[in-house]
Amino acid sequence: MSSESQLLADEAQYCSFGDTVHYVNPPKIFDRCEGSYMYDAQGTPYLDLQMWYSAVNFGYGNERLNNVLKKQLDVLPQVASQYLHPTKIELAKVIAQDAERKFGYKGRVHFNVGGSQSVEDSLKLVRNATEGKSLMFAFEGGYHGRTLGASAITSSYRYRRRYGHFGERAHFVPFPYPFRRPRGMTPEEYSEHCVAGFARLFETEYNGVWDPKVGQAEYAAFYVEAIQGTGGYVVPPPDFFKGLKKVLDQYGILLVVDEIQMGFYRTGKLWAIEHFGVKPDVLVFGKALTNGLNPLAGLWAREELINPTVFPPGSTHSTFASNPLGTAVGLETMKMLAEVDYEAMVMASGKHFLEGLKDLQKRHREIGDVDGLGLALRAEICTEDGFTPNKALLDRMVDIGLSGDLDYKGKKMGLVLDVGGYYKNVITFAPSLHITPEEIDQGLALLDQLLTRAKNGG
Repeated sequence: MSSESQLLADEAQYCSFGDTVHYVNPPKIFDRCEGSYMYDAQGTPYLDLQMWYSAVNFGYGNERLNNVLKKQLDVLPQVASQYLHPTKIELAKVIAQDAERKFGYKGRVHFNVGGSQSVEDSLKLVRNATEGKSLMFAFEGGYHGRTLGASAITSSYRYRRRYGHFGERAHFVPFPYPFRRPRGMTPEEYSEHCVAGFARLFETEYNGVWDPKVGQAEYAAFYVEAIQGTGGYVVPPPDFFKGLKKVLDQYGILLVVDEIQMGFYRTGKLWAIEHFGVKPDVLVFGKALTNGLNPLAGLWAREELINPTVFPPGSTHSTFASNPLGTAVGLETMKMLAEVDYEAMVMASGKHFLEGLKDLQKRHREIGDVDGLGLALRAEICTEDGFTPNKALLDRMVDIGLSGDLDYKGKKMGLVLDVGGYYKNVITFAPSLHITPEEIDQGLALLDQLLTRAKNGG
C-alpha cells in the first residue's frame, strides 16, 4: 500500500477537489472504523461525533447490517432496474405502512441512490402534481443537496454561484432560530412572527405569490427540514410547523419534508417531523437507511400524488435506484428499528449528552448556545461575549481534534467534529445512536480539552 505522503501527493495531482471538502490541511486519511471510532494508519482512535453527516446512525461496522450485505452479495448483488426483487417491494411496504399509521395517508415509496437524487425526484413529482409549477418555497438556512434542482431550493448562494442563472430559485423564508431571535421576543413569539411573515405573502395579489381572483398560488410546494441540518441543527419551537402547515393548507401548497439527515431516529423518532404534529405530503429520506453501506435513498408520497395513473413508469429513472444490496440492508435496518426501543435509547443518550454540553457551557463562555433533540445536538461557538460568531475558534478546534494529539487517561486520541450553522460556528453533533454513556463522557472530556487548547492558541 502507498505511504500516506504518496497518497496525498497523488490526490493533489489526480483527484478532483470538486467532490470533497478539505476541512484540514493536509487532509486526514483513515484506515479503518468500528463502533463510534475511526482509526488512522498509526492505530490512533478518533471518537466520531458526526458519523458521516448522520449516515452511520447505527455505528461503524454494525455486524447485523454488514452481515446482511455480505449475504446479499452472494445471492442477488445486481439486477437490472426493469426487473423486480423481493427486498425492494418489502422495504417499500414497510415504509409506506408506517407512514399510513402515523400520517393517515395511503402512499407509495420511490427509490433512488442518494439524497440529492431523491430531492430531484420529488421536484418532478411535485411539478407533475401541480400542473407544471416549478417555483418552491424553502427556508433560509435550509440544505437539500447540490445537484442543480436541489441547489435551487438550498438557501446558500455559494452552491449556485458559478453555475449560471437559476430562474427557478426558491423563495427563501426565515426559519425561527431561537438563539438568534430578535430582542424582546420569546422563541414562541418569534416562531409566530415567522409564520405571520410567510402568511403575509398571500394577503393581496401585490404581495407577489397569490392570485385571489382564481384562488391560485404561484408556488407548488414548501421544502422543509424539521430540524435544520447544515444550517446548524436549529430546533424550532414546538408549534412552528403547525402554524406553517395551516397557511400551506389554506392556499393549496404541498409540504415536502426532507428527512435525509434527521431521519431514522436521529431525533428519537423515525422521522423528525413526528415531533411537530403535522403531516407531510411528500417525505424524502436517505443516508442512514443503509447505515452508509450502500447508496440508497427515496421518497414517500401520498397516493394521489404518486399513483401510477398520475406518475407512470419512467417518470424518473436511475440504473441503480433500487439496487438489491441497498434494499436488503434497508429492510434489515427497518426490522432492527422495530425490535429495539430506539426512541427511549436515543432520548436517554441525548439527555445525558445535552446535560454534559450545558455543564461545559458553564465553564466556557465561548459556548453561546447548546440545544438538541434526541442525538441531534448543537454547540454554538462564539467570542467571550457568548453571542458573536467565532468561526476561527471552531476551525482551530476541528484542526486540533483531527491532529490525533488529545489525551484521554494517558492515551492519545482524536475527535471528529462537524461544522455547520449560518456563520459556520456551530458544532453539529450526530454521534452513533449506539453511543455508550462512557463514550459520551469521553467526548465531553475531549471537547473540554480541545476547546481549552484552541483558546490558548493550540
